[in-house]
Amino acid sequence: MGSKQIAQETFDDAVQENIVEFEMDPEEAVREAVQQFESQGVDLSNIVKAVRQPSSENGQKHKILLTLDSLGRAVADSDLVEMAEQLVVFTEQCKEQLAFRYLAGQNDAYSVVFSACQLASGDRSLMLKAFSTLSAILDGQPDLLDSAGQHLLLEMLKEYREDAEMMVAGIRCIRHACLKHEQNRQDFVKGGVLPLLTGAIVQHGDSADVVRAASSALRIMTFDDDIRVPFGHAHDHAKLIVLENDGLRVLIEAAKAFTDNSGVLSELCATLSRLSVRNEFCQDIVDLGGLNFMVTLLADCIDHPDVVKQVLSAIRAVAGNDDVKDAIVTAGGTDLIVLAISRHLGNPQICEQGCAALCMLALRKPENCTVIMEGGGALAALQAMKAHPQEVAVQKQACMLIRNLVSRSRDFSQPILEMGAEDLITEARAAHKDCDDVAKAALRDLGCKVELRELWTGQKGSLAQ
Repeated sequence: MGSKQIAQETFDDAVQENIVEFEMDPEEAVREAVQQFESQGVDLSNIVKAVRQPSSENGQKHKILLTLDSLGRAVADSDLVEMAEQLVVFTEQCKEQLAFRYLAGQNDAYSVVFSACQLASGDRSLMLKAFSTLSAILDGQPDLLDSAGQHLLLEMLKEYREDAEMMVAGIRCIRHACLKHEQNRQDFVKGGVLPLLTGAIVQHGDSADVVRAASSALRIMTFDDDIRVPFGHAHDHAKLIVLENDGLRVLIEAAKAFTDNSGVLSELCATLSRLSVRNEFCQDIVDLGGLNFMVTLLADCIDHPDVVKQVLSAIRAVAGNDDVKDAIVTAGGTDLIVLAISRHLGNPQICEQGCAALCMLALRKPENCTVIMEGGGALAALQAMKAHPQEVAVQKQACMLIRNLVSRSRDFSQPILEMGAEDLITEARAAHKDCDDVAKAALRDLGCKVELRELWTGQKGSLAQ
């Protein structure tokens, strides 16, 4: 993807020039403009790649801006019937692609939609449409939300806390507003969103939509994904969810109502893994029955890669506690992890998470290493390395697992070497700079000869291996 940016108007002018000057038909004119800018390294991800439509007021406009104009007039005239129709059309257009949402956002769509939300107050059907539109325009554009919008959403969740459908509409807005936006997250947490989210799960524990949306929103509050902020409050938010809002119990209790819904259980697993930030939290998850539902879910959904990936990630997270490691092994988790890797050998994310989970179980636990070896864990990791030579994350986690297996149990070195470990680890080290340290450590602990000689580059403080 290119790094250069252009304005929508620049692209539209190029398309119009192709039509007028070179007599191209509209589709060909758009294709030619796309090819022209992309060949120059321009990023067109936020550009609407279409011909503008005729507009009675302003010559030509893209269709989403024509819809926005109609919505704006309906809002200005307080025409609720027309507003309802235009909200539906505008929402569908926003959902088509980010470029449409971006263009609308650049043309004051947020203030129009915010006004529509205010105008819809008290009319449940209209409010659902308005907040669905707000969610759509915020998707990928969290910067659009202002303090008035934050206040409106929090008040809506408080007022309609008994209405499942309204809660889902409001929570989806908050999710989009908080993804990759640290300030919005902090503002919402300060505004009291966490008890509203956990309360929604408790209040509507039989609603899959509410539980999924609220669980996802809680997880996003623990993200550290805003590159504009050097240090976020992810860890603090996770602690608040657990310690002040009983988050672990709420999520695990919610799982009991959805034993046959892998989508909801996968969502809950993903959130539990984000909350496993303290040793005692990991133990609490086991004590509350969270581990049992994870192991059962992994066994029941072993053929569903999306679910498997989330469960493996959660098991990896809670295995940070040494006592929990033993509980996972005792529950049969090791065999299931190995089975998951073998069953989904072509999926690099599952191979990475599976190797990482086994790596955690083996760390400082010789007894667990024996179980992993006997269950085929080392072979599965090496097969993953062979299947994904270009995936640095897979190579790294597999090397770390091999090292953990032999660091305190040297008797495993020869069997692992006979599986072809030395060549695979050496290849990983050569192919990926990020694997160098873990690969050397694995080779050393396997008893292989490792070249540690350092070469002076001639520059002060510079060593090259």
